[in-house]
Amino acid sequence: MKRAHELSTSLMTFAEALNSALDYALQTNPDVILLGEDIGIPSGGIYRVTQGLEECYGARRVITTPISEQGIIGMGIGLALCGKRPVVEIMLMDYLTIASDQLINHAAKFRYTTNGASHVPLTVRMHVGGGTMGGAQHSQSLEAWLTHTPGLNVIMPSTPEDAKGLLLSCINNDDPCIMLECVELLWSGDRHPVPTGAHQIPLGKARIMKVGDDISLIAYGRSVAWCLRAAELARQRLGISCEIIDLRSLVPLDLDLILNSVKKTRRALIAHAASKFCGYGAEIACQITESLHACLHHHVVRVGSLTSPAPYSMFLEKQHMPDESRIFDKIMDIFGITGNDR
Repeated sequence: MKRAHELSTSLMTFAEALNSALDYALQTNPDVILLGEDIGIPSGGIYRVTQGLEECYGARRVITTPISEQGIIGMGIGLALCGKRPVVEIMLMDYLTIASDQLINHAAKFRYTTNGASHVPLTVRMHVGGGTMGGAQHSQSLEAWLTHTPGLNVIMPSTPEDAKGLLLSCINNDDPCIMLECVELLWSGDRHPVPTGAHQIPLGKARIMKVGDDISLIAYGRSVAWCLRAAELARQRLGISCEIIDLRSLVPLDLDLILNSVKKTRRALIAHAASKFCGYGAEIACQITESLHACLHHHVVRVGSLTSPAPYSMFLEKQHMPDESRIFDKIMDIFGITGNDR
């Protein structure tokens, strides 16, 4: 397989990159089957990720299902146990509550309960809401629930290139993979270069998005963009050099890259859209503190959403969720800078 820089590229949105990955998987592997609500003709999914795929590969491989999240994942598990590589779409992550029995009590445990005799090469794509006035039942980021479950790989890309490369790696993995796709990124019309063809990114490999010396900003999904903008504010206004880590993969976690970065900067801030209380950032903060507490210049800081259901009002939702301003303010706090010192 060619490396990413050796492949031809095409400008794609986040949704188009996912579509490209699914198209390639369907084309090259007859065992790949797509399942989900409204994924076929005419809509191609509510975010158009599967647009055009039923026309190319037929209704036996791109299957529009009834509205039954538990049934969709149960069907996906059965197909996986029979040697297929199903890719299941759950319209919004909030519906994980309905499908969690099949996913957590069955898919995640087959390899363990059969002593490795049975694998479940199932990929579950979930759209993660928030920032779109989806209200309390359509805006949750529940990745911490999933990462707490042994047996699941949990992936959350922030760029179109990573979206394609990580999705193809999930499809080729022999264990259950959850691909979390941020709705804000799916709605974005911004196009970026994405390798065409067989582009894969190994699971469990984070990426340094920006090299810096003074503080490590650790993020995933749409919070990566917040950190990039906050880092630019910190550079321009404070002369602070931020190193930005895009985790890409929550499980498996690239802990070595995180620790090596924080050893250098001696300060760390973790940002995510999920609730700060008991969020995924708490685990990373604990890992950093346990390994590096003696060399840190400041305790690890977390930035997340307020501990309440997401409001529907756009104004209130902006107060509920973090953004680059809140991250920038926390950077100032870490360095002991007040508003008058900007």
